[in-house]
Amino acid sequence: MAKRAKEPKATRPTVPGYEFSAKKGLLPWTWAVKRLKKSRQYWIATARLDGTPHLMIIWGLWLDESFWFSTGSASRKGRNLAANPKCVIGTDNAAKGVILEGAVERIDPKGTDYDRFAKAYKKKYHWDVREMGQPVYCFRPQLGFGLFEKKFDQTATRWTFD
Repeated sequence: MAKRAKEPKATRPTVPGYEFSAKKGLLPWTWAVKRLKKSRQYWIATARLDGTPHLMIIWGLWLDESFWFSTGSASRKGRNLAANPKCVIGTDNAAKGVILEGAVERIDPKGTDYDRFAKAYKKKYHWDVREMGQPVYCFRPQLGFGLFEKKFDQTATRWTFD
């Protein structure tokens, strides 16, 4: 799986009713990456077939400019992703939050990408994800948001990916 060639473009989000300083204080993408790597639990939002949302906590990791995770194919989120690969991933600390919108693709369990993920996952969680024998997904962000709550009006940032 190839890495992205460049960082996403940072701008201010459009939030009716809120005023932000122009471009001063935009969060750099490196700020988001630190939080994506540091987070232990993540939020994943998927959609059921009827369109109703489903929000759950997962373990995963930031690897090669993508978010990687595993979930049971029979779980609600697994069934949702099988029908619709679009989802949202969020870090565990909302006061310094990173939220990414995008889509997943399943990773071949016989490939080198899967092995790299499994080794990194074991290092982070001290558990061999291969024991689960369930699908592994690679999430590619298309749009992201970051904020530092104490300075929300100065730091709210929107990232767009190519």
